[in-house]
Amino acid sequence: MIQGCTSDAGKSTVVAGLCRVLQQKGIQVSPFKPQNMALNSAVTADGGEIGRAQALQAIAAKVPLSVHMNPVLLKPNSDTGAQVILQGHAIGNLDAMDYHAYKPKAAQAVFDSFQILSQQYSNILVEGAGSPAEINLRQGDIANMGFAEEVDCPVILVADIDKGGVFAHIIGTLACLSESERDRIKGFIINRFRGDIKLLQDGLDWLEQKTAKPVLGVLPYLHGLHLDAEDAIHQEMEAIQDRQTLKVVCPLLPHISNHTDLDPLIQHPQVNFQWIKHHQAIPPADLVILPGSKSVIADLNWLKSQGWESYLNTHLRYGGKLIGICGGLQMLGRQLLDPEKIESETSEAAGLGLMPYSTTFQSDKQLLNRRGILNLHGAAEIQGYEIHQGTTDFAGLRSAIRYANGETDGAISEDNQILASYCHGLFDRPEALQSLLQWAGMENSEPLDLYDLRERQLNRLADCFEIHLDIEQILSVMQTGTVVTKR
Repeated sequence: MIQGCTSDAGKSTVVAGLCRVLQQKGIQVSPFKPQNMALNSAVTADGGEIGRAQALQAIAAKVPLSVHMNPVLLKPNSDTGAQVILQGHAIGNLDAMDYHAYKPKAAQAVFDSFQILSQQYSNILVEGAGSPAEINLRQGDIANMGFAEEVDCPVILVADIDKGGVFAHIIGTLACLSESERDRIKGFIINRFRGDIKLLQDGLDWLEQKTAKPVLGVLPYLHGLHLDAEDAIHQEMEAIQDRQTLKVVCPLLPHISNHTDLDPLIQHPQVNFQWIKHHQAIPPADLVILPGSKSVIADLNWLKSQGWESYLNTHLRYGGKLIGICGGLQMLGRQLLDPEKIESETSEAAGLGLMPYSTTFQSDKQLLNRRGILNLHGAAEIQGYEIHQGTTDFAGLRSAIRYANGETDGAISEDNQILASYCHGLFDRPEALQSLLQWAGMENSEPLDLYDLRERQLNRLADCFEIHLDIEQILSVMQTGTVVTKR
């Protein structure tokens, strides 16, 4: 099990990298995260929903996605509540206290899924959540040491040196654990180191002497590494300036979900992509994208309060293009209806009125993997997935996508300025990306293959791990629970 001293210590990346290292060595492995809180998710082959990080880790291991790789997924829809996804399917919305009472049922799902994976794979890499030192979350814990103790799992602790105070993070974490939990930690990985490793050696020696546990490696800060994010939008993604040709802006919604949809645009060398934050001035753009949201009506109200409604009207009046994805699609319509109060206590809200349709929220959640053709010039293939609880009547409108099974999705406005789709992954395939960029005004776009880019980044990560981690020791921890070699 990979646990971290802090949130964003690099647990997801370490598990993904180790999955690819083991895969390259011919060792079959499955990722597993007992409990995940994230708004980026993916659809499995069996029609369930798991965290995006576990999907990436499965891709790294080259094994099929399964709902059992992330049996509990919490998707926040307010400051105190979240939708609870259990073994791939939503069971409802719970606030923090209600979920605490629900934990025994969640724990049963976690251990059931772990047993199922254990029967399928002889090696499992488990990712913790947050930090095991969060004292207020210890009771009934199924995300960190509570899980590790129950299944008797050895732990490697990851600490982020880029945050500063790395030795205090490690020693402080150990101090918050019980004796049996401290014994469970077999070594440390220090992540995101910049500079000459010789300058760190005295600290590493001190740490090993102080704890009687080995440092299993120091990973360098990998500039330009871009992998599917679990949830947070990192600073390196936020504003890439001085790029050519196409200016794209996207509001950073308070409850933004599946922002990985925008990764191909962020990575494209001819796109100047910018997230627009709270109270930030909105610059002129060629293309505006309204992304997915876990709380559509609340985020729509935020958009209006930030001046986006008048901005979009001006943007379209001057010939700009606009794309709405999932929640963004719903915001573009005339009305949002929530009679069963699925998303919030608001049963009806006016949309932006830029598209002639309305959306009704329903309890049944759509979870579909999709493949089809964009309804633009040419016949560009798209491959993605749908995750939504709204149904929208597009009757009489030109569809955005024709799916392989004959179904259609979304709509394109009569003036060809607005494209709305429920399909996540709209830009992932290179031909679809080029078609959409051409539609948005870029005459000659360079090809960018997100799948190839992801593979190259995973292989780069594995190469780095082979150099900077003691893989022999880590394999020993996995297979025997002990360290057998010395650094």
